[in-house]
Amino acid sequence: MAGNYFSVECPDCENEQVVFGKASSEVACAVCGHTLARPTGGKAAFEGEVLETVEAR
Repeated sequence: MAGNYFSVECPDCENEQVVFGKASSEVACAVCGHTLARPTGGKAAFEGEVLETVEAR
């Protein structure tokens, strides 16, 4: 099964970044380094606000 891509806003610097919904490693903000997503064994737990689904598969 394929996953979705989401646009996530960083709570610290408000940078928008595209993150895979089933990320298997920790995803950090490209600007400030704040953790945006943590792996949970299935769907990733997002720490920032999910703005939209960029690509649904």
